[in-house]
Amino acid sequence: MEEYGKILVYVMPIFLILIIIEKLYGHYKGENTSPNMDSVSSVSSGMVNSVKDVLGISVTLVSYDWMVSKIAIFHLEANILTYVIGFIVIDFYGYWSHRLSHQINFLWNKHAIHHSSEEFDLACALRQTVSSFVNLFTFLLIPAALIGVPAKVIAITIPIHLFLQFWYHTKHIKKIGFLEKILVSPSHHRVHHAINPEYLDKNHSQIFIIWDKLFGTFQEELESVPPVFGITRPAQTWNPIRINFQHLWLLITDAWRAEKWQDKFTIWFKPTGWRPENFEIKYPVKKITDVYNFEKYGAIYSKKLMYWSIFQAAITLLLITYMYNSIAIIGLPNVFIYGAFIFLSVYSYTELMDARKISMLWESIRFLFGIGLIFYFGDWFGINQLFPFATYLIAAYLILSLVVTLYFNNNNFEKELLSVTTP
Repeated sequence: MEEYGKILVYVMPIFLILIIIEKLYGHYKGENTSPNMDSVSSVSSGMVNSVKDVLGISVTLVSYDWMVSKIAIFHLEANILTYVIGFIVIDFYGYWSHRLSHQINFLWNKHAIHHSSEEFDLACALRQTVSSFVNLFTFLLIPAALIGVPAKVIAITIPIHLFLQFWYHTKHIKKIGFLEKILVSPSHHRVHHAINPEYLDKNHSQIFIIWDKLFGTFQEELESVPPVFGITRPAQTWNPIRINFQHLWLLITDAWRAEKWQDKFTIWFKPTGWRPENFEIKYPVKKITDVYNFEKYGAIYSKKLMYWSIFQAAITLLLITYMYNSIAIIGLPNVFIYGAFIFLSVYSYTELMDARKISMLWESIRFLFGIGLIFYFGDWFGINQLFPFATYLIAAYLILSLVVTLYFNNNNFEKELLSVTTP
């Protein structure tokens, strides 16, 4: 927990700086099409995902440690060779877990968030799941366990493998020459994120593109077919926590309404998007049928709300940085209470981004929770040990946040949209 948190303290600023550089470059080239609200939503998704991962809120049915202790034929030392082997096996594991998440209905819920942005940029790479609580795919690491790759090697390599997938979420890099034949490139991954019929469910590889070519899921990016990004059942919200559970809720309601018991059970394991017969007519859900002719969500929004949302995301990022850097000071179980506050914060300000009136209720709950924590602990989770008077600043921020949310709700979101901006 503490070690991974400290790693993220260094990684998060690097990702954020690269996202800003990409945006500035896009403006310079006249090719920046990503709304700032979309970027805030993506960064917010990355924040709650990282909190979930740091807190370890998931269960592994069969751990790699257990597998390697039971089935290893050899017992290798941690060296360059075992790290290379471990990396290749993790990439194989990543391909199949990724592919299955696209092809099986209930597994899609944990992955839909990553595809939910209707843009394709570095920020959208941060859209990662908080709805996956059980790791089902550890068995795919059996090849590494058989060879005897140490558990330590796998534990270190998995986050490195994940971080290396960040760079290719961009439209600004076209092709990378001969490396296109070996590595997953931005071009390959644009295909993967596209909802064009020609591109759906292609290019599941994560580092080495060889897996797609080997297992028949490779598709080149075609000049005649510009990729259109998003999901065919659009999220229609900036709230990453809502997005994380949208597909699951659809499955639950469809299973409940299904008349056949067979459908109630099989809906979970059918191909992604499957619904019982006639449900698209009886219980319609918005779906994109013409990828070249649909209205993107939130393309027009209030400038004031945009700047406030950026401010909220920045403050939340600072609060998370303190959390990750001070897990020892915060201690257990208080760090889980801190994590709950972060989740509540993101939920509240992204509800406001969606111009939902209920955002006032969520912000009020957040305010009472935050002030209550300050009164209960006497400061903000020991922050005064490092920064005198910081607790007063956090209290002032909570008051400001409540007042601004009240302002947007009382001044009618429709009026705010009289002063609008586009990307």
